[in-house]
Amino acid sequence: MITRDLSQATAFRPCALTIGNFDGVHLAHRRLLRTTLEAAASAGLRPAVLMFDPHPSCVVAPERAPRLLTSLEERCELIQREGIEDILIQPFTPDLAKLTPEEFATQFLRDGLGAKCVIVGENFRFGCKQAGDTDTLRELGSRLGFEVRLLETVQWRGRRVSSGEIRKLVASGDVGIAGRLLERPYAISGEIVRGQGIGAKQTVPTLNLRTEAQMIPASGVYVTRTSEFDSTRQWNSITNIGYRPTFGNNEELTIETFLLDPLDGATPERIRLEFLRRVRDERKFESPEALKAQILHDVGRAKAYFRRLKRQTR
Repeated sequence: MITRDLSQATAFRPCALTIGNFDGVHLAHRRLLRTTLEAAASAGLRPAVLMFDPHPSCVVAPERAPRLLTSLEERCELIQREGIEDILIQPFTPDLAKLTPEEFATQFLRDGLGAKCVIVGENFRFGCKQAGDTDTLRELGSRLGFEVRLLETVQWRGRRVSSGEIRKLVASGDVGIAGRLLERPYAISGEIVRGQGIGAKQTVPTLNLRTEAQMIPASGVYVTRTSEFDSTRQWNSITNIGYRPTFGNNEELTIETFLLDPLDGATPERIRLEFLRRVRDERKFESPEALKAQILHDVGRAKAYFRRLKRQTR
């Protein structure tokens, strides 16, 4: 059950609960979710998630609000894939931001959700101006009747796993490491739109993506995997993100994908792009012919990547 109404979330009671924004639903989030499932199974509770919309920063500090890695719908889908069906998407309002840690714990954790076990990361903060920390939560839990379990900071090869770290990686184009922290390739989706026809005439034909994703990888060329919405069709591909400097000063960012496999059918209307590896920076070439030669070289590198990937998965 997914609800935005705390009164409906009483159906979750009694529950083992984890709390957070879960943007990206990355490696550390998955450990929280799995720990919640284990706690629920061992105590005969329902596993549940409490998250907020919009992101609290949008209300308390709009100038610091992050660009999100995943939409709310994507987050819910990824959480449910882990096995947690009960999700309260609590509207984050100025009134909610004013609640003290005790008011929040009483209103939401005890009275609203009937939490018997609360699982959070060791850097968890809550309440007005983030006044409450994990020590506060433990103390409140002892008075209000719920156990608190802490998950230690999750690291991957010495790098702390967090939504903020993944945003930095995506913004810099390091999609390979971002994918390791996410445990899946970083992806964006959207509609296919008509381009200016330059590629089809002077270089190579591409699919041009228009997306509402907030986090776009840095300008450059990437090995990608393209899939069609509501279809099993999928293609290995290579994608350029940038401003097409070879063809003049363009102000509009474009996302152009060349399929390495035959299209075999109608052009898709909506696609999902998974970013697997960065190939190179976008740069200006002396002529369309020089750009086409570079694109064909990039295609060769992408095909070699997929051949290696295929051998590794055998």
